[in-house]
Amino acid sequence: MAHRRLPALAAGLLSPVLIGFSADALAVKVTDNLDLGGALRVRLDNDPGRGVHEIGLDTVMFSAKYDSDSWIGAARYRFYGKSYPYQYVRRFGDISFAEYAWIGYKFDSRKQLQLGLNQVPFGLQPYYSSTFYETLGNVIGLEDVWQLGAKYIQSVDDWNFQFGYYVRAAWPGAGTSNGSTYSIVVTPADPGVAGGSRNDERGLAIARAARKVDIGHLKGEAGVSVMSSSLYNRDTHRYGRRNAFAVHYAANQGPWGVQLQYARQQMSPRNPGDNGTVSFGGYDGSFNVASSGNFYTGDLSYSLPGAYAGGWISGMKLYANYSLYEKSRNDFRNSQRFILGTSFTLKKVWIAVEWLNGRNDPYLGGSSYAQSAAAGGINGWKGQFYTNIGYYF
Repeated sequence: MAHRRLPALAAGLLSPVLIGFSADALAVKVTDNLDLGGALRVRLDNDPGRGVHEIGLDTVMFSAKYDSDSWIGAARYRFYGKSYPYQYVRRFGDISFAEYAWIGYKFDSRKQLQLGLNQVPFGLQPYYSSTFYETLGNVIGLEDVWQLGAKYIQSVDDWNFQFGYYVRAAWPGAGTSNGSTYSIVVTPADPGVAGGSRNDERGLAIARAARKVDIGHLKGEAGVSVMSSSLYNRDTHRYGRRNAFAVHYAANQGPWGVQLQYARQQMSPRNPGDNGTVSFGGYDGSFNVASSGNFYTGDLSYSLPGAYAGGWISGMKLYANYSLYEKSRNDFRNSQRFILGTSFTLKKVWIAVEWLNGRNDPYLGGSSYAQSAAAGGINGWKGQFYTNIGYYF
């Protein structure tokens, strides 16, 4: 989703600006390092089992990216509301939050430092799958997580090393829930969440190492990640821990792609009651997650070369993904998600069409939103069709 380059717009604080006035126009000149863009997205939800047949405006995003010989940076802000599943708010934009906002410095082509709201480097990057809807890793706070802190990246021969320290989660956006962030992170539960806890994650330290690995015609990387943080409970005023590690492998052979990951998450909160769950939140909601468990995901994809339909359709990819959160407590039901889909570009519009299936999945099938990722919800497979159509500029 390329951003349109706007060399005639001011770069604000990021680059020097020369402004000249004439009788007819205002001329603004900047260095050609700033990309301004965004997206308009529409979503379609079709779930006959629940009587859901919805189409509406999904997302409006605005973004900026800066890149020079030494300085780099990026920011993106998102707006939601009024359309399904946010029909409970009055206006579009009543729900909004930052996805990321960071600045960085490149010491050279192989070393850089990022400061601000940047991506936590845990496991497969930037996502755990080829899907639009993402995996259960996102639900349990491991995938596509952005927090406030610093990250150092260095490449050495075939190795890539990333080290990060994050003081806290993203600042809250606008919405009706305590979970008013883009990332699904540890969040004090909303009042309606039964058995909810009130924890804040602090001082997240993380390290990731990945190496290029070629196996026959398969070209990819294998890596390991570890992280640890404090969980401060607002009720007991005590600190617990959150620890996790992951091993991953990703590779391509021609049009075929594969992504595999295993992760172990172990949280030891200091809740006033049951320590078997920790409340997480994001996208204007909060829910409980089992404190400990094993996460697995596997993704297989095939990219079709060339263009079709007289050049209208291009960049087509077919994919299938399965993810599982295997909970440590025997009385908790495991959560599963399976996605079969395709994504492609129709002229200037990007489209993803997916068949979503979930079992004890808080986001699929009308299962118990607050408890599915913890004790479990509807212990049966539930599915729906989902389409997202985006114009990126």
